[in-house]
Amino acid sequence: MTQTTVRQPLRLGDEAPDFTAETTEGPLRLHEWLDGGWGLLFSHPRAFTPVCTTELGAVARIRGEFDRRGAKVLGLSVDPVDDVLRWSRDIDETQGSAPNFPIVADADGSVAALYGMIHPNADDTATVRSVFVIGPDKKVKLMLTYPMSTGRNFTEILRAIDSLQLTAKYKVSTPADWHQGEDVFIIPAVGDEEARQRFPAGWTAAKPYLRVVSQP
Repeated sequence: MTQTTVRQPLRLGDEAPDFTAETTEGPLRLHEWLDGGWGLLFSHPRAFTPVCTTELGAVARIRGEFDRRGAKVLGLSVDPVDDVLRWSRDIDETQGSAPNFPIVADADGSVAALYGMIHPNADDTATVRSVFVIGPDKKVKLMLTYPMSTGRNFTEILRAIDSLQLTAKYKVSTPADWHQGEDVFIIPAVGDEEARQRFPAGWTAAKPYLRVVSQP
């Protein structure tokens, strides 16, 4: 009997698998490209498809918001470089902005397999709309998966990056629908004595576990 090694699914807190691939901006090795900063890796089912066209245009238009957060952007398509470059011209024409970030040309599906982007119950070859936010420690901080039929809300992804960056720096958590500048919670692991040192202005508490402070 032949023993088959089953790769464990990628989970939050795992190191983002490193890879080298051709992109629309030349060869790239992920960990070197991240260069100790934040990164966003997001996949697309196929070139020359409608929802993907709007998504790449949307990210290109708000690229400055990712830059402001120190987050590099990397797309992935299961198509050769030439196809992605030709598609980019369509994106510019129809969406008003051409992709201004590298897109991995994962024609052999190796990166998609590494990150579990292909879900056979959805499609055997095309990637689903996967999102991975990677921290400066190269660990996966957030994962989102959308079906091929549903375009992503990149404003929400920016909001999530704001929360990830804030909570990585301070011992706080962010409530539902939180946006930059709004109140946050002191995490339960911080006792009141430590909290008084970290948050000398104090907090309000509707319940002992709901300690609300201004955003640090």
